[in-house]
Amino acid sequence: MSHTSPSTHLDTGARRETLRLGVLFGALYFIQGIAEPSDGLIAQPVLSLLKSWQFDHAQITRFAALISLPWAIKPLYGLLSDFLPLGGYRRKSYLLLTSGAATLGLSVLAIVDLPAGALSWLLLLVLMPAVGVAFSDVVVDALMVETGQPRGITGLLQSIQWAAMYSAMILTGALGGYLSGHGLQRWAFAVCAVACAASFLLALLLVKETRSTGSAGFRGALGSLLKTVRSPAVLSVGSFLFLWNFNPFSTAVLYLHQTTYLGFSEQFYGNTVSILAAASIAACVGYGFYCRRVPFDRLVHWSIALGILATVAYWAVWDATSAVVVTAAVGFTYMTACLIQLDLAARVCPPAAAGTTFALLMALQNIGMSSSIAVGGWIYEAGLERWGARMSFNVLVGTGALTTAACWLLVPWLRRQADALQPGAAGAVSPPTD
Repeated sequence: MSHTSPSTHLDTGARRETLRLGVLFGALYFIQGIAEPSDGLIAQPVLSLLKSWQFDHAQITRFAALISLPWAIKPLYGLLSDFLPLGGYRRKSYLLLTSGAATLGLSVLAIVDLPAGALSWLLLLVLMPAVGVAFSDVVVDALMVETGQPRGITGLLQSIQWAAMYSAMILTGALGGYLSGHGLQRWAFAVCAVACAASFLLALLLVKETRSTGSAGFRGALGSLLKTVRSPAVLSVGSFLFLWNFNPFSTAVLYLHQTTYLGFSEQFYGNTVSILAAASIAACVGYGFYCRRVPFDRLVHWSIALGILATVAYWAVWDATSAVVVTAAVGFTYMTACLIQLDLAARVCPPAAAGTTFALLMALQNIGMSSSIAVGGWIYEAGLERWGARMSFNVLVGTGALTTAACWLLVPWLRRQADALQPGAAGAVSPPTD
């Protein structure tokens, strides 16, 4: 007669729960990688649609900047989700609401054939999934911490999320290029609408959450947050993240330059996005091996140097072969630099306000990025008339490298906060995945 101990049942149950959570968070992040308007499947089709409507470079880059702005107000999403439950739930209700709104906006874009030049309608409908995906990202990260920390599996869940995200990017790059090249932008909207509908179903069926009033501890948590954002460590890290990401050289300008002046096809450009994602996956795997073996102050210097290299590398792009080589190198170097920044941000987040503090730091990062996109578009457009396409592009690349190099001015300030940035320091948390 066989006998199974209670611990065996517990181990089996824990493994099943870990598997369920891994599937849930992997699927949600895979869907985010597909549906996110500024980097997902519809990113290139939207840009190609605007180009077909005869909008100039400055107008297109301003549009790209606007649809990235929802990521700049992530702290608001965190506060709403933390302290204002909907129907008694802080996470599940918001996931249902945001995925539903994203599905609605994308469905309208897929069904309705917008007339050429309908910029305002396009912006409104694209902003719906942009806000929905950005909001759901904050909620998913909070849910991952809440469910993963008690089980000690946050690192495992994060690795699954990153792998899923970049796997989606490999798919969206090639498919987005094909749909853009064949004028099938509405098919891209339809695929993303289905993906967001799947996210709605996952939240409805698989997200388990205890009802909460959200009133207990609100003042204490808010007070902790206010104290945190005034701390020198958070201010120094926030300044570093803003400046590093204030790089006028953007993917929007890169797309316009390569498809217009270098003559690359939409499909070829989409394939380079897939190559970039594959190289980023390799960077994620590598960083997991050495991140705790290298002194963190050295990693900070690496992030600046790698950011500069990831920008100036585009000076070497002349033809299709060089574009492939440079894209692979940039994917690895840029992602490594980004992972260091995420680690840097995570180390100054105190447990009492980790989610909202991290969202605030990521908002500063995104504000720097979105504002620089518009600046870069203006520089590039102005340079076309004065110097021509190649020189204008080179000037913009050089400007982007200089703004990243300026981060070295902040390193002494960061060094003074060294104690707060060490592994295991009070208030340190596992690096969130955004």
